[in-house]
Amino acid sequence: MPVSPAGPGGPDEPSDSGRSGGRRGRRGQLDEAALKRAKRRKRMNLVIAAFAVFIMLTGGGVVGITYYSTNVVMPDQIPLPVGTTILSKDGKKLVTLGQQARTIVPLAKIPQHVQWAVAAAEDRKFYEHDGVDYVGIARAAWNNFTGGTKQGASTITQQYARNAYQNLADDSYQRKLKEAILASRLNDEFDKDEIMQHYLNTIYFGRGAYGIEMAAVTFFGKSAEKLDVGEAAVLAGMIKQPVNDPQTGVKGFDPAQNREAAEARWNYVLDGMVEKKWLDPAKRPTEYPKVLKPKDASASVGVKTPVGNVVNYVKAEMDEMGLCHNGAVPEGSTKPNCEVTLATDGYKITTTIDPKLQAAAEKAAQQEKKTSPLHGQPKNLQAALVSIDPKNGEVRAYYGGNSGVGIDYAGENIIGGKLTGGHPAGSSFKVYTLAAAIAEGISIESHWDSTPFKPEGFKDKIVNAGRNPSCKKYCELIESTVKSYNVPFYHISEKIGPDKIVNMARQAGIRTMWTTDPKGSQPVDLTKKKPEEVAPHPFFHVVAYGQYPITVLDHANGLATLANRGKYNRAHFIKTIEQQDKETGAWRKIGGAQLKPAQRISTEVADEVTSVLKKIPGANGANLAGGRQAAGKTGTWQYGDTKSNADAWMVGYTPELATAVWIGSDDPKKPKIRTEGGGDVSGGNLPADIWKQYMDDALSGKKKSALPDSRGIGDRDAGNGVKPPDPPQCPFPINGLCPPNTGGPGPGGPDNPDLPGFPDLPGGPGGPDNPGGDPDGGGGGRGGGNATLPNTTTGTRD
Repeated sequence: MPVSPAGPGGPDEPSDSGRSGGRRGRRGQLDEAALKRAKRRKRMNLVIAAFAVFIMLTGGGVVGITYYSTNVVMPDQIPLPVGTTILSKDGKKLVTLGQQARTIVPLAKIPQHVQWAVAAAEDRKFYEHDGVDYVGIARAAWNNFTGGTKQGASTITQQYARNAYQNLADDSYQRKLKEAILASRLNDEFDKDEIMQHYLNTIYFGRGAYGIEMAAVTFFGKSAEKLDVGEAAVLAGMIKQPVNDPQTGVKGFDPAQNREAAEARWNYVLDGMVEKKWLDPAKRPTEYPKVLKPKDASASVGVKTPVGNVVNYVKAEMDEMGLCHNGAVPEGSTKPNCEVTLATDGYKITTTIDPKLQAAAEKAAQQEKKTSPLHGQPKNLQAALVSIDPKNGEVRAYYGGNSGVGIDYAGENIIGGKLTGGHPAGSSFKVYTLAAAIAEGISIESHWDSTPFKPEGFKDKIVNAGRNPSCKKYCELIESTVKSYNVPFYHISEKIGPDKIVNMARQAGIRTMWTTDPKGSQPVDLTKKKPEEVAPHPFFHVVAYGQYPITVLDHANGLATLANRGKYNRAHFIKTIEQQDKETGAWRKIGGAQLKPAQRISTEVADEVTSVLKKIPGANGANLAGGRQAAGKTGTWQYGDTKSNADAWMVGYTPELATAVWIGSDDPKKPKIRTEGGGDVSGGNLPADIWKQYMDDALSGKKKSALPDSRGIGDRDAGNGVKPPDPPQCPFPINGLCPPNTGGPGPGGPDNPDLPGFPDLPGGPGGPDNPGGDPDGGGGGRGGGNATLPNTTTGTRD
């Protein structure tokens, strides 16, 4: 039972030493029940104090009886919660996870002077006693019982037992007795060095740091094995009171919060080391070490940053590797929940993220940064950027928002139990339609009808989004792609079938696509459905120009496949997973990426697509620096039936890097995306600016690679375009020009007075008001003067 300290007196009775304040009834009488409880507490305290003295006097007897009648689980059977560290591809820390930030280190990596400093601070007889200080327990019990300041009496071994066993977390004399029993057995089971190692890996030092290694990193920016004597004394001094106690107001020994007390404690530790002859007085430090500014090392550090979104993919990939369950653990499964195991089981996960490219992505896409094209734009604008190495599928940069605990605008989210996260890709999806057409034998030089029309059952016409192609019914597929006409792509879907387009997108890397049913959008896992099962229903011909939402991550993966000449590598975030042995501190590899490249799209098809797409960045002012060749495609999708936009894309690649950029709104009340000047955001402005800035930064200093040219494959006559009639031939061009035909006279007629300076022209047929002459070629009447020939000799391209 917890010991109750003396309390203040009641309102009509002055305080009396050792007397608890009570409640009064209506007549001013003490509550009888309260008096009885106070008496019982006093009797219990006497019993406990006497028992503690008895332990002190009889020592091994009582403890020995309890020792052999209690089944004590040893520390090596109690896993310490160890946080997980998620690293970039070059080993720099991105995120830490876990309830306790801890890195276990063996005693061999903890200098002797660090161990002595801790003993000097917490238990100067550590190397002499049997794990329990019975005199200290009795003294503390008697002092507490008689109304003095509440005292502890724990040795390092007892403290370790308390920290290792959760059921010893309460503050009572029963706990101290259990603690003493466990400590006694620990002392028999382990030698002093093993106990010290367990203790130093368990104890809390403040600032979220558990264990000596994390404390050394947090307070001094170095590993424990590099701590000097002065630094060791600082850390050892903080163990007693690492943080401020909000209940008592007692300040902790963190020098950033309580410098004077921290220095006093530091001197106390050093004095103890000298006293125990663990430190030569001549080598005693005289200057208090410089400590880093406070920074929380605790669980989930870095999660509320852009790279925090990477954690969700780490969990998903661990699930696929069979290491844990990313969600509810099925009944009977022995595998843990991924989130729990990351928080407690001490992993070191090296990811594919490149710190330089990640910084470039945030610099370009994070609106708060002055370097971003979004800086100064309306606050509802939200960008997402994903960049992938085409050669291996490793995600080099990922920006889905400012926090990993919010909505991930670049990937999938579970909101209200529903999978969300896709954005309509608009014309940027045409890269897959183009690839599907080429794969079906259609030439990029084929011609298609671009005139708006209303398909059967449609409310509105299929239009070209504000464009009025001059090619009308005879638009080359190259031009239709570069200038982003919608109607020809609808016709392509009609010709080859929407299932072919869905399949091409799936082969490239689109794994999930959402329906746009007015009753509610639903995700469709393309990896588990045959294309003919999902097209033309729910994915109709409008799939050809990107009506259906996809994620930025999937889109980047699809582009990476095209950049890799049709060879697919699944986008992934994990390079290696290591787990730490909680006893030895050693790391062992337990998992990692297993690349399975596959030639999903033929090389000639991918190259033919690239030969068209490389014409697009320049048309949108997004040519990369230094003349570097790049393929790209813009895309925009409007908001509902309005003329305003809701989604805008710029996607593209070089052989070294594939990147997708999306801009939308993060404010449901302001779904339209407009620039500061009030204009529409479209793929060719802000997204293209972000894409170009990022790609230039990411590829700076890298070698330049050429992109393939067209091989002229496919059927040029595959389109539904209607070739316009050839213009009339000019029989007598003058200086490359054909003069206006004013209807010259018939044979033998006089010179044409309407054409001064031009030679006589043969007589022509009669105009509409004057039929021609006789069949023998007699003098025909004068031709009509309102008919003209084109004023140029160039015709429509075949």
